[in-house]
Amino acid sequence: MNFACKHPATAASNSPVFPGSGGMFALWQSGLVIPGLVLLMLMEVYTAEALSAEQPPNIVMIVGDDMGWTDYGFMGHEVVKTPHLDRLASEGVLFPNGYVPTSLCRASLATLLTGLYASQHKICCNDPPPGVDRAEMLPFLRDAPTIPRVLQDHGYLSLQTGKFWEGHFSNGGFTAGMTTKGRHGDDGLVIGRKTMQPIYDFVVSCQQTPFFVWYAPLLPHEPHDPPERIFARYRDAGHDLRQARYWAMCEWFDETCGELIDWLDQHGYRENTMIVYVVDNGWLQTNGPVRQGDQFLTRSKNTPYEAGVRTPIILRRPGSIPPGRRTDLVSTIDLAPTILAACQARSPKPLPGIDLLPPVRENRAIDRHDVHGEIYFHDCVELGKPKLSVTHRWIRQDDWKLIVPTKPGMNPELYRVSNDPHEKQNLAESHPAEVKNLSQRLNERWNLDAGSQRENP
Repeated sequence: MNFACKHPATAASNSPVFPGSGGMFALWQSGLVIPGLVLLMLMEVYTAEALSAEQPPNIVMIVGDDMGWTDYGFMGHEVVKTPHLDRLASEGVLFPNGYVPTSLCRASLATLLTGLYASQHKICCNDPPPGVDRAEMLPFLRDAPTIPRVLQDHGYLSLQTGKFWEGHFSNGGFTAGMTTKGRHGDDGLVIGRKTMQPIYDFVVSCQQTPFFVWYAPLLPHEPHDPPERIFARYRDAGHDLRQARYWAMCEWFDETCGELIDWLDQHGYRENTMIVYVVDNGWLQTNGPVRQGDQFLTRSKNTPYEAGVRTPIILRRPGSIPPGRRTDLVSTIDLAPTILAACQARSPKPLPGIDLLPPVRENRAIDRHDVHGEIYFHDCVELGKPKLSVTHRWIRQDDWKLIVPTKPGMNPELYRVSNDPHEKQNLAESHPAEVKNLSQRLNERWNLDAGSQRENP
């Protein structure tokens, strides 16, 4: 599969994918088509190591799909093997207390690309209301200042691979990509599961031009069909078959991450590339066919519980980002401002998140003690009006976590996450002062962040 890559000065907003043959990646630059084979020869000359350390870095964003926050060696899991991500965590700065505001695929990915809450970018649900065409959902991201779109104005090229809900890759501001249609991706979904080559071809084609790569494979998302060589280890150890398949998928995903990271390191992109790791949401832990409501029985994907909204976040750029393990509360709304600042770029609209790199480099605590978000129905009630689809709002401040249902008659839930990470003991009745304090804080945050961009609940 082959993709057209236009340089920022000539890339159009509707840049198409151009098919080719013989494994050649076509680069349209100054009207010349340069075979990928020649670019491979040039790569040794134009490596990131030859670039000045002061230049903006390349960005590679790795986005896991439906993976629990506990399911890594570096997070203490005793069964799942993730040696490559363990190494990434040790070489970068690790935020084990990372969160996604909305634990549903499409909304979460849109937040990663825009740095906005779902109530701001208005992409809150996976599917439209009954009778509404999916095409009517696309303008929200197409008109937003996404990371690739902003970076293109600063001389970057960008590649979309894997999960992408917004139709053609150009709708996200990417200059090249694999997805042109489909509910959440068409050809793009082969990345990781079948090949990594499109990423390598794209990176080589960029030569001295800085790049942004979106690696968001359908991993470890269902279908849980891991290679037998991996699955056998978990199955033969006597684990539940559904659990064994999922754990094997996590290891398979880790392998693809390791392949990508090793390729970058071995081809001279280690020092001038910032790798960002995150997951869109937790996985739906059911014992059989997925049914409506199962996520609340398991407190996972598309819920406000830790198994849905929590994810480790890793930033790695050797020589620029000091490695370490942080206790700060961070959110995926922080990634866009962090990436843009690292690339010496700035969003044309105010963003609610913060640049994480200054406190990391200065070895000081982040000047914020809470993160929050909202949960929505899977299918929209009405496009462009997120408040009609909200089911819960949530906030974590220091050790306390408050969950507020929007349905009348349902009571808030309060947990002390440091002592109860799986939220088994609701402390709302015994700690009314904390409920009041966090409710007030949640309302303040809802109204403060980016002001008029957000609807009131």
